[in-house]
Amino acid sequence: MAVSLRLPPEVKKKVARLAQAQDTTAHAFMLAAIREKVESEATRAEFHAEGKRRLARMKRTGLGIPADEVFDYLERRALGKPAVRPKPRRIT
Repeated sequence: MAVSLRLPPEVKKKVARLAQAQDTTAHAFMLAAIREKVESEATRAEFHAEGKRRLARMKRTGLGIPADEVFDYLERRALGKPAVRPKPRRIT
């Protein structure tokens, strides 16, 4: 699939400069940038979809973990302290 992009002159200059600094072509640089953006957006979309699935499950079952317990658990883990994983329970 052939694609033609019309880049503003300042963007074209930046691409050329950055590509040269990385010892690659402007074409290869733009392909890598597009690939990186596509992967980033796909990851973001999956993250949001997983959040929606989990929220729906929480609403359906009524089970959840209060945010302050989650944050306390994660903070203890990050500090290398012993931490007991909080258990889901009915949230009212």
